Amino acid sequence: MEEFLIAIPARISSTRLPEKPLRILCGKPLIGWVVESCLKITKNVLVATDDERVKKVAEKFGAKAVITSPEHLSGTDRVFEAVRDLDFKYIVNVQGDEPFVKPIHVLPVVKALRNGEEYATIAVRFEDEEEVKNPNNVKVVVDKNSHGIYFSRSVIPHPRDGRIETGNYLKHIGIYGYTKESLQRFVSWEGSFLEKTEKLEQLRIIENGYKIHVSIVSEGTFGVDTEEDLRKAAEKIERGEV
Repeated sequence: MEEFLIAIPARISSTRLPEKPLRILCGKPLIGWVVESCLKITKNVLVATDDERVKKVAEKFGAKAVITSPEHLSGTDRVFEAVRDLDFKYIVNVQGDEPFVKPIHVLPVVKALRNGEEYATIAVRFEDEEEVKNPNNVKVVVDKNSHGIYFSRSVIPHPRDGRIETGNYLKHIGIYGYTKESLQRFVSWEGSFLEKTEKLEQLRIIENGYKIHVSIVSEGTFGVDTEEDLRKAAEKIERGEV
């Protein structure tokens, strides 16, 4: 049995950025950037998609790829279909719109799983108060054992005196790790009340009574969700920041 696999869910439909995996970023499809970044971390990279064109591009850039059902409601469901018959101890889910993912984002997740955690993810400290207040940035609070207490689009903890001490607030980054068994358990649960309310599927873990380990890393990632993000990603590449 090999130790870990990076699985990349890459759905072709996107309301904010149509055919997102195939959009060109500095001469290369977005999914190509993601695959190449992941291959710098491990040779075990699998793209799970619902589109033959994405599959072909992923394979061209060196990943294995499989076609999964177009009916999946989440990337996690898509990942499980892709990996359920594979022989890996740990699965790391890297979104298909993360072109600049690095070892510092994935290896802490793998380390947590090696240390016995069933679910693991990462976070970074906020540097700007307005970013803390932005509901598009998910906040997480952790206990003294680095397990997530709650994830929210709201400002948590709520500053009763009105002062946000920025560096004490954690921004969640949507890279997840699971044991094979815990991933199967996750997709067997129905979507929970908290998950549906916040639109954050990691809350399903907490609401079902399990723990998710949160490693704090030194820098965040850069997801591409919109045309503006695509432009900013190109600027980062042109400036040599990746």
